[in-house]
Amino acid sequence: MIEKRQSAKERAILVGVSCTAVPDFDNSDDEAMRELQELLETAGGETVLTAVQNRKTPDPRTFIGEGKCRELRELIKANDIELAVFDNELGPSQTRALEKELDCRVIDRSALILDIFADRAQTREGKLQVELAQYQYLLPRLSGMWSHLVRQTAAGGRSPIGTRGPGETQLETDRRHIRRKISKLKEETDDVRRVRAVQRRGREKASVPLVCIVGYTNAGKSTLLNALTGAGVHAEGRLFDTLDPTTKSLVTPDGMQVLVSDTVGFIRKLPHHLISAFRATLEEVTYADVIVHAIDVSNPVWQEQEDVVDRLLGELGAGAVPQITVFNKIDRVPDAELPRRAGAVYCSALHGAGLDELMNRVVSDLSQGRRRVSFVLPYARASLLDELYRDASVKRADYVENGIDVEAVVDARMLGRLREFLPAEEKDDDAF
Repeated sequence: MIEKRQSAKERAILVGVSCTAVPDFDNSDDEAMRELQELLETAGGETVLTAVQNRKTPDPRTFIGEGKCRELRELIKANDIELAVFDNELGPSQTRALEKELDCRVIDRSALILDIFADRAQTREGKLQVELAQYQYLLPRLSGMWSHLVRQTAAGGRSPIGTRGPGETQLETDRRHIRRKISKLKEETDDVRRVRAVQRRGREKASVPLVCIVGYTNAGKSTLLNALTGAGVHAEGRLFDTLDPTTKSLVTPDGMQVLVSDTVGFIRKLPHHLISAFRATLEEVTYADVIVHAIDVSNPVWQEQEDVVDRLLGELGAGAVPQITVFNKIDRVPDAELPRRAGAVYCSALHGAGLDELMNRVVSDLSQGRRRVSFVLPYARASLLDELYRDASVKRADYVENGIDVEAVVDARMLGRLREFLPAEEKDDDAF
């Protein structure tokens, strides 16, 4: 009987609040609650009931008000519910008050997302960043967890046996411990950033461009990466299926080597602790040469999801990076219902439709100011070859009788230095 209980899904009620005094982005609506239900299912829970309340302003103590608390308490008791999940972010004191009023565990959307991330992270880097976010979320909420361990004060009062006397309370000890953990984890994430910076400098030195695939969670980013590079990344239709970014190399039709990386999926109300903790990973987007923004065009609220991603890219400082909009999953939408946008690419990563067009767009955007040239470099000027290896992408360098037969992809500056060695037909071609 106990084993059956442990394996059963945790029964939960979802609660959302929509307030006129709160920005629309932070309010709960039908789509937000549907998404919250998907998050709960991803975490292994079961939605029993859903409740949405309209208020002018959130109640400072319980967020939903005393009357609504009494109503929900009866529903929770009648339906054997163990957990209340709030779509809105709750303050530490509100969480404690709600647990007392509802007589069940209470978490908010941020805690739910953190739980999913903790379950999904596989690499040391991913686990490190999730742990940092969890501790940052936990620190201000400790007092409610240790309210039963109160030390006797000068004003009197009773404390549980074994907790009285001099020294730190358990709460103070835990706070000190967590602050030390946060400090250590921040140092380790800084190490991750330094390693990534070294890798980035190596990539830039080799003139290997980076393409980052971004998008809302479950937009098909990993499937798109697999389709473009044959990466073989696990891709399943679940929220936050990929937490640990994967970078793979591909060679474009014109011979350019490119690195393609997918990223953690974005979502509305993404906990700021996660954005901060994952900055070591997410900041790679700011160094991308091109961003491929994958949009699940089959989702009825794809426009809102697109806005969420654009807003988060702006927060990360990647708003100015060249971007290719990709409407993915077109196989699920009739042609007549597809949005029409100039410059967008329409594809189905799962079935391979539209991938050639996407590759051509990537090549076109990366080739702005770059050109593939072939020429013979005289041995007297062989020192230029070192510069080519350093500042361009050399595809071939064969030593022949009259010099070095070179094929390379170069930028406008390097092209100017090489112009005297180019064949006449290439000297006259300014289309680069």
